[in-house]
Amino acid sequence: MSQITLYLDEATQALVDQAARAHGLSKSRWVADIIRKYAAHEWPQDCLALAGRFADFPLREDFAQPQPADTPRVGF
Repeated sequence: MSQITLYLDEATQALVDQAARAHGLSKSRWVADIIRKYAAHEWPQDCLALAGRFADFPLREDFAQPQPADTPRVGF
């Protein structure tokens, strides 16, 4: 298991101490859990549950038809 060193100001250290104590965890375990939660490269389960819930949401296939030309832009 690797170790890291964190430099925290007193207010942030107090927040870590309080949160770890409130969750009944060591500070190391609490910080590791937070890192796993926020550094994961996955969509949250409640976001995934929304997939397909909007019947009128346009799909990629809906854009396969030709789109109108862009409006000419004014140069600077």
